[in-house]
Amino acid sequence: MTGHATTPHAVLPELRTHPGHLLRRAHQVAVSLFHAELRGDLTPLQFALLRTLAEHPGIDQVTLAGLVAIDTSTGATVCARLEQNGLLERRILPVNRRQRALFVTPAGQHLLDRVLPAVQRLRERVLAPLAPAEQQEFMRLLDKLVVANNDQSRAPMALQPAAQVIRPVPG
Repeated sequence: MTGHATTPHAVLPELRTHPGHLLRRAHQVAVSLFHAELRGDLTPLQFALLRTLAEHPGIDQVTLAGLVAIDTSTGATVCARLEQNGLLERRILPVNRRQRALFVTPAGQHLLDRVLPAVQRLRERVLAPLAPAEQQEFMRLLDKLVVANNDQSRAPMALQPAAQVIRPVPG
């Protein structure tokens, strides 16, 4: 007989007692609700990139990836798709002509403005099972958990944006 022997006293803990499992399930629920509310306008990652870029216009792709906590290759792929869809624009930086500053286009800003009510409904739907005080406490604890474990991620979130954005060549 091959395999691992187990003692009769070994008891596997309930799956729902594992924070990672519950976080994965919560993510699945949030993504399903996101798609239900936004109806294919954007993916959650596309929204995160556009929303962050709208808040920090002119940052480069590496900085954007850090602020959203994704790897740079994924960021490059999603930015290329957003650019193809006319939602994002890249402009050459005068200091480093290989580096590009990123901006939300007017079409991208219009889309963000249009989906904001759906994003607000999404937030309300995700948190609806909790009382208002529980919602605040849940968000506080979730943020604390993410920030405290940030360095454990394969793509840690840059907790502060770049100190100074270099303005691109007009175009």
